[in-house]
Amino acid sequence: MNNPQVALVPSTTDNYKWKAFWVVALALFTMVMDFSVTGIALPTIADDFSLSLSIVSWVAIAGALTISALLLPLGRFADIAGRKRVHLIAMGLFAIGSVFAAASPNLQSLIGARVVMAIGGAMDQAVVMAIVTSVFPPGERGKGLGLITTAVGTGGIAGPIIGGPLIELFGWRSVYIFMAIPTLISFTMALFILDDKRIGTVRQIHRQPYDWVGAITSATFLGLFIFLISNPLNLGFASAPFLALSCFAALSLGIFIFRELHTAAPMINLRLFQIPVFRWATVSRFLGFFGNSPVFFLMPFYVQNVLGKTPSVVGMVTFIGAFFFAVTGTVSGRLSDRFGHRVFTIAGLGGATISSLICAQFTPTTPLYVIMSTLAVNGISNGLWTAPNMSATLGAVDRVQYGIVSAFLNLVRNTASVISIASATAVVSVIMVGRGFSGDLDTLYSSSGLDGGEAFSAGMKVVFVFMAGVSFAGLLAATMGRDR
Repeated sequence: MNNPQVALVPSTTDNYKWKAFWVVALALFTMVMDFSVTGIALPTIADDFSLSLSIVSWVAIAGALTISALLLPLGRFADIAGRKRVHLIAMGLFAIGSVFAAASPNLQSLIGARVVMAIGGAMDQAVVMAIVTSVFPPGERGKGLGLITTAVGTGGIAGPIIGGPLIELFGWRSVYIFMAIPTLISFTMALFILDDKRIGTVRQIHRQPYDWVGAITSATFLGLFIFLISNPLNLGFASAPFLALSCFAALSLGIFIFRELHTAAPMINLRLFQIPVFRWATVSRFLGFFGNSPVFFLMPFYVQNVLGKTPSVVGMVTFIGAFFFAVTGTVSGRLSDRFGHRVFTIAGLGGATISSLICAQFTPTTPLYVIMSTLAVNGISNGLWTAPNMSATLGAVDRVQYGIVSAFLNLVRNTASVISIASATAVVSVIMVGRGFSGDLDTLYSSSGLDGGEAFSAGMKVVFVFMAGVSFAGLLAATMGRDR
């Protein structure tokens, strides 16, 4: 009885997998809807609080930074405390944060509420993929993760469809009130349906010590790293505070690596990177999300503040990419069980490279049908590679490691996204200021002159050309991996 025990591998005829899937799919759907709704709401929030692009971007960055810092520690915590318990706590925090976000009187309180939501989001992301991968048999892993990709895409679809009209009719606060509803439904479903013995929670793992050193050093490094990359205080790169924080981040990383390689119960087994499939799938994942995140972040600002469209139109435009992502993700996940992940990753990142190059050509007069067609290509491309990439990474590790590796996969995604968004924001802001524009987003569009919109478009062009190169680098990394 000294060895940890895990739930038996589920049968392909076991219907419990579908019950568990719908519980976590609704939770993931809500959190992705939060991401897409917040993206659509940012221009309106900026107008309401009279904020610039660089400032309002922290509504998105603060949440992503929190998730990135906490995912690994919470992933390990989920393996110890139980996946059901962590899921329930996550839903509770997310609902509370949503209510406080809706009631926020200023930017500071809104960011604080977003951090509470992000803590819940980090906890749930640490268990969702692990639960799905555990309840679906190995031969259907791609199918299960493909359906999770569909849940992600559906959340992305619901955000524009629901968020645009809600913002236009009732203001941006209404979307956070709305998101509390599916959160509470998911909480109730999980309470009665999820069973730790069947969702892959490791039994008797409480006898293994929690790696507090690894948890603290990983969170410290990731938090400082993202803070330094985004540089919200505009610290000089050669200034004493910037150099001191850089050294502390490097020290935290060094301690974390040393600790993980020498402790008997590490936060994450770093020797997994010796497995080629795991290593190259991780590199492709990071570069793929790094290259694609600015599309979803910058497009709402471009459509509403440069083209002068309403939030409902912003929602319609954003809906296109999310719709094709959901449809393609389901198909690619199923097919990757038969044909492997490599061909889908290469094709998907190739399409993402092309769509970024097209986005770089957008101007203040680009027709909506061109924008929507490009976002459709982008959605198809990212739907092609996301689920097969997850399946390849999880397929390279033992079942007992699904929890922490699932958290790691989400960490890679969130870290890539937040660094990418912060970098894109900095580039656009610098180019706008360099052209003599103040950066106030509520004055970008003007029927008598589009100087602000042209400056914003020039910044987007630089961002998307660079991101096309990043996506292509991800494609090259995918060619290095081999199907198992």
